[in-house]
Amino acid sequence: MPAANVAKYDWIIALISIFFCVSSFGNGANDIANSYATSVAARTLTMPQVGFLSMITEFVGAVALGNRVTGTIKNGIITIDRFKPSPGVLILAMGCAEAGSATWLIIATRAGFPVSTTQTVVGALVGVGFAASAPIKWRWATGSVSQIAASWAIAPILAAAFAALLFATLKFGVLERKDPFQKAMRAIPVYLAFTCAILALFLVVEAPNAPSLEEFGAGKAAGIVLGVFFGCLAIAYIFFVPYFHRRLVKEDSRIKFWHIPLGPMLWKEDPYIYFPAKDDRVVVDHYENAYLTAASSSSDVASSTDSMKNSATEGSTALEKGETSLHQRAVASKRIIEPEDRFLAPVAHLSILNPKRVFGYVKFILLQGVTRDCVSHDSIALHATHERAKRYDNKVEHLWTYAQVLSAMIMSIAHGSNDVANAVGPWVAAYNTYQDGTVTSSTSTPIWILVIAGFLLGAGFWFFGFHIMRSLGNRITQLSPTRGYAMELGAAITVLLASRLALPVSTTQCLVGATMGVALMNLDARAVNWRQLAFILCGWILTLPCAGLISGLMMVMALNTPHL
Repeated sequence: MPAANVAKYDWIIALISIFFCVSSFGNGANDIANSYATSVAARTLTMPQVGFLSMITEFVGAVALGNRVTGTIKNGIITIDRFKPSPGVLILAMGCAEAGSATWLIIATRAGFPVSTTQTVVGALVGVGFAASAPIKWRWATGSVSQIAASWAIAPILAAAFAALLFATLKFGVLERKDPFQKAMRAIPVYLAFTCAILALFLVVEAPNAPSLEEFGAGKAAGIVLGVFFGCLAIAYIFFVPYFHRRLVKEDSRIKFWHIPLGPMLWKEDPYIYFPAKDDRVVVDHYENAYLTAASSSSDVASSTDSMKNSATEGSTALEKGETSLHQRAVASKRIIEPEDRFLAPVAHLSILNPKRVFGYVKFILLQGVTRDCVSHDSIALHATHERAKRYDNKVEHLWTYAQVLSAMIMSIAHGSNDVANAVGPWVAAYNTYQDGTVTSSTSTPIWILVIAGFLLGAGFWFFGFHIMRSLGNRITQLSPTRGYAMELGAAITVLLASRLALPVSTTQCLVGATMGVALMNLDARAVNWRQLAFILCGWILTLPCAGLISGLMMVMALNTPHL
């Protein structure tokens, strides 16, 4: 039951609940791409695969590892004492902050700006702090505005250094050595084990409910890391090495990742293979040209449109007759079909009430976000940038796809656990104040709201995340699994180190910096799309003022609205 002194503000709770859903949705749409963009750009994972993985990893991170205690004011950026005499004003302030944060996240995502969700909510709180005349933490201190501004340079530089160092070990130790595949087969178990060890340390230190490293003990942490390293090294030699040998050395195209559990049996000359794959390709071409000329794309669209018109005139579609479908023609022309052509165009000639057309629209609504092409482009300048990057053996690249996916999943779980508070925090502060009638410095987070937030994070990426996937990844440089692995692990190490040094960094900024660092390892500045980096930087700079302006104006209008 609500407290008597704030019971009349139930309408604000209703509004902030709506904006909480929008904020969680926008958070997932914008931030999840940080974890998976390199995997999609390197053709390690497809968009539907990432959609399913992100729904699982974000939900697990938010519900299993999410904060059970949320600070009322994010980072203590504004002073809570200002609201103690009037708890209702705090409810209003949190409502305006949630609305401002949600609005900016949706705008930034639609524009393709990969922004920091933490800095978005901090900017929104600064805005309401201005409007409510609350003191704001400007001076250099943990979580201060000055530290956040400094992170625009700190995070990318640190991540670029770590990612470049990681890729350098691969480049000079494996990729550019004589017989790189043989070197890679020897090195991959160690890299897999090292990745698992680093990510285990990441979870031990960064889990929101875990004790600090000092409380936990450096000895215990080291024991866990070493145990994970040697345990995963043994698993790699027992299961992964035979799998790699059968698939890449023997070039057995029947073998896919679900055959890894067969382990030592794959050393046999003719092992039993359950569910053998029917794909003739041994590995994916990770360097397949992503450049589509405008002429070829236009001709594909024109021919598709003409075929639709002809089939509409005849009263039946080629799909119904079993003839060559639009999808088959698209595959033949190496053009990834967009959801409008896949789901809507084949039924456009049917009546609006026709079940097939209705089903086409349902499929479009549910699947349009994970069936879009986030790899191909028609930019001549970007094509020239990609051409400056070195190409390596596809079989060697394939070996690192597994470590890349693992690091992406763990980064996504970490995002769900840490950044869920960005959307949940203002709502929890308002809700608990509404329940208790008093303002407190920290509030407990109900598990059911974490469940809702975890689902909405994954749903945000599923329906809307493709905008950011297009901005990151190969829009900055040519990507491949080895490069993507170095980027993701470099970003994870940067976040881990920055946390220990109390430096405010964003996973978005870390990944962009890591991408830049690996791109520069081509030893050619023209292998980096500097225009895209400038575009991303603009999004970072705009985040604080825009989120603050939206929430601040709403707060000012609400506080000064005339009434009878």
